[in-house]
Amino acid sequence: MEKILVKADTRPELGKGGARSLRRMGMLPAVVYSGGQATPIKVHGKEMSKLIFSGVGEHALITIELNEDGSKTSEHPVLVKDYQTDPVSDELLHVDFIEVSLQEMVEVMVPLDIVKQPVGVKMGGILQHLLREVEVECLPTQIPDKIKIDASAVDIGHSLHVSDLQVPEGIKIVTDPGEVILLVSAAAVEEAAPAEEAAAPEPELVKGKGKEEQEPAKEEKKEK
Repeated sequence: MEKILVKADTRPELGKGGARSLRRMGMLPAVVYSGGQATPIKVHGKEMSKLIFSGVGEHALITIELNEDGSKTSEHPVLVKDYQTDPVSDELLHVDFIEVSLQEMVEVMVPLDIVKQPVGVKMGGILQHLLREVEVECLPTQIPDKIKIDASAVDIGHSLHVSDLQVPEGIKIVTDPGEVILLVSAAAVEEAAPAEEAAAPEPELVKGKGKEEQEPAKEEKKEK
């Protein structure tokens, strides 16, 4: 895994006003948490935004080269703990790092990457990608950028589970092995339009009796 190095400086600028001032200068306020202590730092905004939004920095081990008051530098292996973005512009506003030991296991989320499409999709099926990352446990130096998935054998009506994943030695998957990563369902068949109902026979017309069909009047009694 390629080493990711981020240069940083300790920062005296604190509070919302200080943070805004840093962003105007192209810097980004951040904090490194280590052993119960929090160290405010500043990093280059564009560099960190590119790292975070590429999807790499959010999961990878990062080495912060910290310049302390211009007198000395020190390296700190960290993971991204959290970050804040502007709800409107999506601009990166703040990052929290947590320092880790290179000799102790950590649990991190790693993205899944489908490198071979299911055969069921080629046959007209519909791919449903349900799980896009899994949690793994490993040493910080062994964190994979992503876990590749060969789903070529998945046919229509079948699925691929976390238990089907293959990972390098030293990496343990923590996510429930029974969770479904993807499945291929049959394409929905459009129902044929129902046949037109046969026209109902017109009711027979019952002719009313006309004047000429009325019963003849009773004959008048003959006069005696």
